[in-house]
Amino acid sequence: MVQSAIQEIKAAFTGLKCKECGETYEPAAIHVCEYCFGPLEVSYDFSRLAGKITRQDIQAGPHSIWRYRSFLPVETDQPIDVGTGMTPLLKANRLARQLGLKHLYIKNDAVNMPTLSFKDRVVSVALTRAQELGFTTVSCASTGNLANSTAAIAARAGLDCCVFIPADLEAGKVLGTLIYAPTLMAVEGNYDQVNRLCSEVANTHGWGFVNINLRPYYSEGSKTLGYEVAEQLGWDLPDHIVAPLASGSLFTKIYKGFREFVQVGLVEDRAVRFSGAQAEGCSPIAQAYREGRDFISPVKPNTVAKSIAIGNPADGVYALDIARKTGGTIESVSDEEIVAGMKLLAETEGIFTETAGGTTVAVLKKLVETGQINPEEKTVVYITGNGLKTQEAVQPYVGEPLTIEAKLESFERAWDRAQTLDRLEWQPVMV
Repeated sequence: MVQSAIQEIKAAFTGLKCKECGETYEPAAIHVCEYCFGPLEVSYDFSRLAGKITRQDIQAGPHSIWRYRSFLPVETDQPIDVGTGMTPLLKANRLARQLGLKHLYIKNDAVNMPTLSFKDRVVSVALTRAQELGFTTVSCASTGNLANSTAAIAARAGLDCCVFIPADLEAGKVLGTLIYAPTLMAVEGNYDQVNRLCSEVANTHGWGFVNINLRPYYSEGSKTLGYEVAEQLGWDLPDHIVAPLASGSLFTKIYKGFREFVQVGLVEDRAVRFSGAQAEGCSPIAQAYREGRDFISPVKPNTVAKSIAIGNPADGVYALDIARKTGGTIESVSDEEIVAGMKLLAETEGIFTETAGGTTVAVLKKLVETGQINPEEKTVVYITGNGLKTQEAVQPYVGEPLTIEAKLESFERAWDRAQTLDRLEWQPVMV
């Protein structure tokens, strides 16, 4: 049965289609419609999988995103598999109690392989497709996590790699790219300026840019965050999800993943509310939502949450549509709330997330406090990256170690002091 499901992949993946006018294209390295300039996305014929691929087929597959290969836009039987995916879905009991929720789950891509962010999913798919299309040099425009993933997975695949980042990126993300020995270009400007430059380079050099000419394939990797949650919930869908918004692509693809599993009969249909999280210093989608607009006005990013600081989000209007039609919302939070969200998740659930995760947790807290999440809802929060990459954001707020002599009495004095400080720190919360 597993072999028959594998054979169906070539039938399911059919080509590209414009999201606006519906024009169809061959599955080449293109991302914009020639007729209306709308974005292209991968099209499938999932009717050929319905009733043929089973839960057992998927569970018999690899412990990675490639257990869902029948749903992804590749043709090869040997994709680039670096163990990406199947990250933990954790019942967040302590955080739930603190917020007053009953059924809260954390989808923790802070431990994703190989570079500790959800970007490993999209890059694994994009570079597998890049090899199929004959590219030998790959690239990306990145706020950090994507650069890490592209450099790492290109190294694994033996592809030449040149990546582009804003020059003011966090040190952990710069080091996390350079270790894989790509050519790294630090551009003086924000992400949107980096992206414009990369479009010119892609047109001039003919490289495979994962988030430009390979974007239709790349974005499909995010669907696996929907597939995994459904499988890990016992082949069921949640009631509510909260996820960070940068370009908006992740948000739309989680939705697409849920709908595809319903379409082929792997899960029962149910209404899932979609809520998005942005930083106030870069919140063009949240602003459009609040103002009731169906278009995005670009903004200049100014936030500690650099990994989601995209001022002109490519999929922003589609994220707006999903939030509205599912009964969700899109909220933004301050940098101070983002840091508090990072600390809250670490202190309650032992998860050190980066600023994007702090944004998501802070928005979750805000939604609970404003009555926009029902305590009875089965809510899943998506944590998309690891805090070791953005240490600068939280460093001033976590205190210092207590330096002591190698003597018991020195320890006892320090311990008593620590307990006193803890009581003082927590007293306002208890009142």
